[in-house]
Parts: sequence; structure tokens; C-alpha cells
Amino acid sequence: MVDKKLKKSKIDANIVRQLADLLDETGLNEIEYGTDEWHLRVAKNGMSPITVPIVPPSVVAEPNSVVDDSDSHANHPGVIVSPMVGTAYISPDPESPPFVKVGDAVLEGDTLVLIEAMKVYNPIKAARSGTVTRVFIKNGTPIEFGEPLMIIE
Repeated sequence: MVDKKLKKSKIDANIVRQLADLLDETGLNEIEYGTDEWHLRVAKNGMSPITVPIVPPSVVAEPNSVVDDSDSHANHPGVIVSPMVGTAYISPDPESPPFVKVGDAVLEGDTLVLIEAMKVYNPIKAARSGTVTRVFIKNGTPIEFGEPLMIIE
């Protein structure tokens, strides 16, 4: 028997088109979007989630600093992860300095990066005060949901 909730749901073609456009803009192969009631996955070339290559985040470091490429940051209590798929920008425009860099002190609510998704720039703000100890992205980096952006200690 078909679930009544499923029977009533209709696919919004505009959302599918916007997600497909976002795939083209970012160079991603797959994107997922949803709410508590529904979930949608759009993929190029019929790729399944198993065959989508996982690319480790790029690392931006201060000159003469040592960067540890281990995955220890994934469980770090101060890691800031992307709440969405999109393109990350570390400055408001190409001529401006980055919002934050390694060694900067930030206050809760400070803008850390902008993530462009579906032609909307979403500010990602610090959830807590501290010092930026690592930045894992470069300006214009395509990012996935849950991908680490930086660490604040």
C-alpha cells in the first residue's frame, strides 16, 4: 500500500532545476537537499553515492607553518563544518582581505566565510569565541555538506 503522505507529494521541478544548475556551477557530481518531510538527491551521469569520489579538503596555511593532514580534525570540538553544499569564499570580494585567518581571534557571531548556494551568499558565523587555528578551504573552493571549513579553539 502506498503511504498517503507519499501519494500527496509532488516534485517541484523548479527545485530540481535549481539543484541541477548548482551542480553545473560548482562542478559537483551530486547534491542532496531536503526538509524534515522530504529529501531529494540530484546526480550527474547516474552516479551512485558509492562511486562519487571523495576529495579531501584543500588546506590553507600561513607561510612557514606546518599543516597536519591527518583526519584528527573531524572529531575536534572546535571544527566548523559546512551546513550546505556550495562554493566557499573566505573574503567578501576578491580585493578584500579574508574574514579570518589562522591566528585571528573571533567572537561568537563573527562571519567566518560565505557559502554561495543557489546564487545566494550565506554567511557562516562563529558558534563560539576563540582563535582560528586551521583553515581548510581556499577562496572559491567547492564544498560538500559537513565538510570541515576551519577550527576555532
